Amino acid sequence: MDTTPPDDRARPLRALRDESVSTLAAAGVPDPEVDAELLIGHVLGLSRGALHARMVVGGEAGEADAAALAGLVARRAGREPLQHITGRAPFRSLELQVGPGVFVPRPETEQVAQLAIDALGAAAESAPIGVDLGAGTGAIALALATEVPHARVWAVEKSAEAFVWTRRNVAEVGAPNLELVFGDLADALPELDGRVAVVVSNPPYVPLRELPRDPEVRRHDPETALYGGADGLDVVRVLSRRAFALLRPGGVLVIEHGEEQSAPIAEILAADGWRAIAHHRDLTTRDRATTAVR
Repeated sequence: MDTTPPDDRARPLRALRDESVSTLAAAGVPDPEVDAELLIGHVLGLSRGALHARMVVGGEAGEADAAALAGLVARRAGREPLQHITGRAPFRSLELQVGPGVFVPRPETEQVAQLAIDALGAAAESAPIGVDLGAGTGAIALALATEVPHARVWAVEKSAEAFVWTRRNVAEVGAPNLELVFGDLADALPELDGRVAVVVSNPPYVPLRELPRDPEVRRHDPETALYGGADGLDVVRVLSRRAFALLRPGGVLVIEHGEEQSAPIAEILAADGWRAIAHHRDLTTRDRATTAVR
């Protein structure tokens, strides 16, 4: 007769991993192996590397941990974003807090941030100014502040729901050279007009007629961070004019956008007086960002 207390019954980690992968794959979750391992690691407090090492030596998990994992896997199978489940999203060297009400930062935005980081690092000033308009989690602004520590950075966000997460991440990272502002990018920071070296933004750019393919985005990312009007470029039009006022001559604008929006964005920028307009592809060779010089 088995007299082992239920909470002490152990299950092989590899079996839990394989079951989780199967459940997620059946639900159509992209990269089910990665998500399964990240969820197990979240429950057990292990990195993926540490989890792999523990599976190699036949590691096990207690029944309570296995039950907790099953609940998380069920949520992920329902296409709740992994980052909402774990409460964290990696971005470059940062681990950001995320949840309902804020747009989850994507890997492709790391490359957009790199364009802004390079421009800010190359600025001639001893303490160049960078501004992130529509900061969301604060991902880009915090990357600028931590990777270009001699710069001064401002992060602007107008959504009260998103601002909760911006403030949490700014407080957690603790970058002393970053200022957080609750406000609209349309008229933000007039005291900095003509002084800024780099303005960067990942604005809402999905056209209203287009529903995002991924359920994680469609059901969970806030609409205010997704949709940019009929053609997706309403906010870009406002951003172009505001950034032109903020930047000093020679200052650089960096905008993230959809893969088919390069040409219309170039037209908007050219009409507003921008020069040296250039488009940049992401790692999947899709147009992902446009830069321009004041």
